[in-house]
Amino acid sequence: MSESHTPPSGSARLNTGVAHNARVWNYWIGGKDNYEVDQQVGEHVAGMFPIIRDIARADRDFLGRAVSFLAGERGVRQFLDIGTGLPTADNTHEIAQRLAPDSRIVYVDNDPIVLVHARTLLTGTHDGVTAYIDADVHDPDTILERAGHTLDLTRPVAVMMLGILNFVLDTDKARDIVRRVMAAVPSGSFLVLTHPTFDDELGGAGQIPAMKFWNENATPPITARSGADIAAFLDGLELLEPGMVSCGQWRAGSAVLVPQYGAVAVKP
Repeated sequence: MSESHTPPSGSARLNTGVAHNARVWNYWIGGKDNYEVDQQVGEHVAGMFPIIRDIARADRDFLGRAVSFLAGERGVRQFLDIGTGLPTADNTHEIAQRLAPDSRIVYVDNDPIVLVHARTLLTGTHDGVTAYIDADVHDPDTILERAGHTLDLTRPVAVMMLGILNFVLDTDKARDIVRRVMAAVPSGSFLVLTHPTFDDELGGAGQIPAMKFWNENATPPITARSGADIAAFLDGLELLEPGMVSCGQWRAGSAVLVPQYGAVAVKP
């Protein structure tokens, strides 16, 4: 079954005149849910930083491996996917409910085009639940309050934060968001994280000029961070093997090195 916790006015916020991350990301991974302005900005960024399409695909593949691992090997039955982006193939609920039909998934995003698609595409199994919350990552209290209508926050939850904290420009604020969300879920819960980096060892130097162009021509503004700053988001949690690595290398058979860290950690 599916649920929707969304205001009817969401589509009024849709602005097709400015490139938006959810739609440009969709363009980079070969989707069709984007506009000419998204394609133009996407092509320009790809020209400046050609590996961006590899990053987008690696991030998406990481999601699949992480959800499969948590649902299949760790018995996770609840997922809170914050900053889900546009639905494509093998979304979090599809992967989880394929392995465990009774899985409950709550998606969170605040882009109106994501909202439109979520209402029609994010449908769950008969035994499980798929819900969508129209909320902003900057407002974790609202996310948690609404997620509690679908998820049992006294039982373990996998909190998915893939490519979302990079839109929280203040690092202290981003850390606080993670702390508040993880404080609201019990021991045995997981944090699944990806985040772009400018670290040279992952080939991230090219992110800086590309992100500058992005911030001048698209929305929302974005930032990359050092590995040390990204690792700090995991403070108080126990990293699972292989640790925090390029997301293309996390439990992957054929590793792809991209300047995007990925990690899965458990709350002790």
